[in-house]
Amino acid sequence: MDSTHNNTPEVFGSAGSSNAAHVRSVIRQGLWTSHTSGLADGHVQGNLVILPEVQAGDFLRFCQRNPKPCPVLAVSEPGQFTLPSLGEGIDIRSDVPLYRVWRHGELADEVTDIAAFWRPDLVTFILGCSFSFESALIEAGIRLRHIDEGKNVAMFRTNVQTETAGPFGGPMVVTMRPMPAADVIRAVQVTSRFPNVHGAPVHIGDPSLIGIADLDKPDYGDAVALMPGEIPVFWACGVTPQSAILHAQPAFCITHAPGCMLISDLLNHQLASF
Repeated sequence: MDSTHNNTPEVFGSAGSSNAAHVRSVIRQGLWTSHTSGLADGHVQGNLVILPEVQAGDFLRFCQRNPKPCPVLAVSEPGQFTLPSLGEGIDIRSDVPLYRVWRHGELADEVTDIAAFWRPDLVTFILGCSFSFESALIEAGIRLRHIDEGKNVAMFRTNVQTETAGPFGGPMVVTMRPMPAADVIRAVQVTSRFPNVHGAPVHIGDPSLIGIADLDKPDYGDAVALMPGEIPVFWACGVTPQSAILHAQPAFCITHAPGCMLISDLLNHQLASF
């Protein structure tokens, strides 16, 4: 993904990058094709899965059985490309920076608009994203290095298996954020309040215990250094459905590219459980 031409705040103009509707408008015009971490601060972001109706029931059960990596925020009617519960004027065909088109479990294309692929039987799923709890972590005084460095969060496939539903299954994907030991307990407390966006970490410490061999080589996103005195903290990730798609190999499916989320009008604090 070459986004060097649009990785500057100027692309958002005088309205800036804090207004969710404006950010979606810029994305819809194809002017931003990079990750959305740090955009529309305070707004809920969502992972995307679009499947034909014939597979949608199995996928919904997969999400229900695996709520940590796959917390469901919205499900559309077949053929519906608007999501009024998440934001006025959302058009799922164009409001994500970069889409992945899958055929029989193989990545067939990456595009910035899926109108040409749209069909009346397609069902859209929006799943909670850890970008949403990052605002709460920052408010709690916890620094997030990937945001400080303008990077996508590091994501890794693990050896932790999800619970299957129909053809959907496979390993869980996690995000990793390094932090000083003194911040880890606070991070657990903060993120536990947001079960709809992955909630508390699924693992803390030794990455080899969940099948991760090298933190410098993420499967998705960008590597961030683990500094002396820091501990890697892992949260369930909404890229897990893409692992499940590889397992199920549906004839046709569309997802977001890792890190390239749908930005909703919902506010993160609205998802806090207490």
